[in-house]
Amino acid sequence: DHIFEKVNPEMEKLGYECKCLGGGKIDHNSKDKKIRVFGLSTGYGKADHSVTAEILKKVYTDYEITWSDDKK
Repeated sequence: DHIFEKVNPEMEKLGYECKCLGGGKIDHNSKDKKIRVFGLSTGYGKADHSVTAEILKKVYTDYEITWSDDKK
């Protein structure tokens, strides 16, 4: 479940230096075209979900994308 640990070694091989700024969860409902960003990482704390939501909106233009600081 810790994506950063899986992705970081490959990014470093490409010459990138990465730092995890926080975490959370993403609930993706493809049927209803909805994405919800929420929660936090027990190891990294909470990410800025508003930033994540804005990035997702650029790719999922026909989705309703919401975020909150709720844990569940």
